[in-house]
Amino acid sequence: MGTPLDPKVDHRIKLAEAVEHTKRHRAGGTHRTPDSGAFNAKAVQTLLAQPGCVGMRFYHGRSERGEANLVLVGVDAKGNNMTKGILLEGHFPCPPYCADEDALQG
Repeated sequence: MGTPLDPKVDHRIKLAEAVEHTKRHRAGGTHRTPDSGAFNAKAVQTLLAQPGCVGMRFYHGRSERGEANLVLVGVDAKGNNMTKGILLEGHFPCPPYCADEDALQG
C-alpha cells in the first residue's frame, strides 16, 4: 500500500529558495539533466482530472537514446500510482525550450 499524499501540503516555494535549487542543479554533477522541462497544460489537466486522482508523481527516466526525461503518473487517495490510467512523458526540455531569462535560470 502506498503512503497517502498529505492534502494540506501546499508545494509552493519562495522565489529565493527556488533560485537556489536551480543554481545547485545547474552546477551539475555526475548525472546532469536538462535545466527544466515543460508539459502542455491540457495533458497535465487530463491526468489530474482522472476519477480518484488527488495528485501527481514524477519519475526520472531515460529515452531509448539515453536522454533524460520525466514520467508523470496520477496518484490516488491512498498514495498509489494510477498505472492503469494516463501516464505522461515527452516534456519539452530546456534547452532548447526555455523561457525568457528570469531569476530561476540564473
